[in-house]
Amino acid sequence: MSREQRYRERRKIDPARGSYLADGSPNNDDRVEIGPTQIAFREWQQAGLQVPDLSAMREHRWKRLTQHIVDRDYGALLVFDPLNIRYATDSTNMQLWNTHNPFRAVLLCADGYMVIWDYKNSPFLSTFNPLVKEQRSGADLFYFDRGDKVGVAATKFAKEVTDLVAEHGGGNKRLAVDKIMLHGLRALEAQGFEVMDGEEVTEKSRSIKGPDEILAMRCASHACETAVKSMEDFARTNIPITDTSEDDVWAVLHAENIRRGGEWIETRLLASGPRTNPWFQECGQRIIQNNEILSFDTDLVGSYGICVDISRSWWIGDQSPPTDMVAAMQHAHEHIMTNMEMLKPGVNIQELSRNCHTLHPQYQKQKYGCLMHGVGLCDEWPLVAYPDKMVEGAYDYELQAGMVLCVEALVSPEGGDFSIKLEDQVLVTENGYENLTRYPFDDKLMGR
Repeated sequence: MSREQRYRERRKIDPARGSYLADGSPNNDDRVEIGPTQIAFREWQQAGLQVPDLSAMREHRWKRLTQHIVDRDYGALLVFDPLNIRYATDSTNMQLWNTHNPFRAVLLCADGYMVIWDYKNSPFLSTFNPLVKEQRSGADLFYFDRGDKVGVAATKFAKEVTDLVAEHGGGNKRLAVDKIMLHGLRALEAQGFEVMDGEEVTEKSRSIKGPDEILAMRCASHACETAVKSMEDFARTNIPITDTSEDDVWAVLHAENIRRGGEWIETRLLASGPRTNPWFQECGQRIIQNNEILSFDTDLVGSYGICVDISRSWWIGDQSPPTDMVAAMQHAHEHIMTNMEMLKPGVNIQELSRNCHTLHPQYQKQKYGCLMHGVGLCDEWPLVAYPDKMVEGAYDYELQAGMVLCVEALVSPEGGDFSIKLEDQVLVTENGYENLTRYPFDDKLMGR
């Protein structure tokens, strides 16, 4: 074998395959777009999972967004939110940095013509997707980057948008925008645009998952649960015998997510012992003691950029958990399983609130912020509120097949020393629902 032939084989992600992987991405270690690793592909194959067709997934998203623009009689949709950009283009660029320094933007016109403004030195990051017709730069309209001349940059950017909408949006000045810096908004309005609610467009578009998005979510769920199992094994092995902090345990989930081509974790919601109550204390240096509870919420952006948002509580130790903790765990389990049974197409979201399982009085004050919420690239529309928090008309919509909802429970006694956190990720199907979460519940906490 020649040196060049050896190089061709060595640079492949999977040397057993040809030019493309099963999901349609290039079989090339030097590729631009990020994606699952060899270990993820192997695990999915062993689990009998089908990977998505990425070209079909991208086209589905593009068609949905374009149709939503046309249906609302908008000339175009302009997005700055990195996750909306990911949805539209399937490209990434320093996602977390971009959340607070918004340098990327995408314009999708009513005729389907799509333009991305990216970091000036990285226009190549979206060229793998033929649906993106142009790569430009100049959407960085934040003070750090532009100083006292940000208004000048905003005017230039707005004029570019004007020209594109004139050519590809029929000159329709009804422009949907999701999140934009102040100078950008003023510059668009100075060009005569009527700025509409872009978040409504993107959230509704993202709420229905296509067939390949569902395949991607199954793969991401499997990768996440495999990472969670590594975290649990680490916790159960190390906590009883050595000083192991909450951060030590949480770091395993991060590492295992990245090993499979996952991307980041949005929060640090892992706590142990009395730090679990009240909930929402993020993990820190506390040394977890033997015979204590450990609760967590993944909030994980994993393979294919898909969010897997599940929660579990574990009892770590050789003794039995307190009886009140077991009762709380059983009540939390009953809560999410009963509420899950309501899920099917045609059910009004407000009816989910009105007909939900009722938590015991001692758990009402510290119950979770929502009953359920949508999930896709992150936590998404819709939110299903508890009855006492429901705002009439805020979510007066019916469930549809293809929606994915996270069903939540936080059972946390006021003034107590523990919290039970459970959450499963559930697909609404044509005939009802399918629980995508396979991870088991802790036997000791369940009283088994």
